[in-house]
Amino acid sequence: MPLSRAERPSSLRDYSYAQLRDAIVNGELAPGERLRDTELEAWLGVSRTPIREAIARLEAAGLVHTRRAKETIVAPLDARDAFAAQRIAASLHELAVRDAVPLMTEADLTAMRAANERFAAALTSGDVDAAIAADDDFHAVAVGASANPLLPGLLEQVTPLLRRLERARFAGLAGRGSVGDHDRIIAACADGDPDRAARLTRDNWLTLERLLAASGTDVPDPEETK
Repeated sequence: MPLSRAERPSSLRDYSYAQLRDAIVNGELAPGERLRDTELEAWLGVSRTPIREAIARLEAAGLVHTRRAKETIVAPLDARDAFAAQRIAASLHELAVRDAVPLMTEADLTAMRAANERFAAALTSGDVDAAIAADDDFHAVAVGASANPLLPGLLEQVTPLLRRLERARFAGLAGRGSVGDHDRIIAACADGDPDRAARLTRDNWLTLERLLAASGTDVPDPEETK
């Protein structure tokens, strides 16, 4: 388990969750790898209680599975689960933008443009991690501007699962086409058009299905999941 460790924040529970979540999403902790409390304690430098609390959150997010009450493993990559998460994320971000547009400031629009510039640069250089981070920064502007306190927690339930599949697949994809999508979202926000901005945002979040289908990944039929 050769993992790096960031500086710990005041909440050991949140720290443990964030460190484990990121290690699973970026592949440092591989699908099927067993998570042992003693090893996690040594790596994170925290006691078993915050680790078990973090594991419970990770299990709720679909990132780990607990078997026989004690053994915890990193969940396998599952395209069906990721696409289910994608549809939820698309709806939540659509809601965020619809509520945010009337409240957005010029500073918000500037932040979106800056994030999209970083996103484009990361795609050009082939830096998948930086591209996903910039994409998160772009969409976070509307989530924050929406002033809906429930959205961040709801998105945290589904976004890591989706980002995990993206990181595993994007390196083999020829571009994402989202830079132009982002430009159109910014234009709609600047025009004060919440309906158009919300529709464009939803469409942008639903592009993963098309990209993965083009890469040869088996994309589940939405009707089969009902």
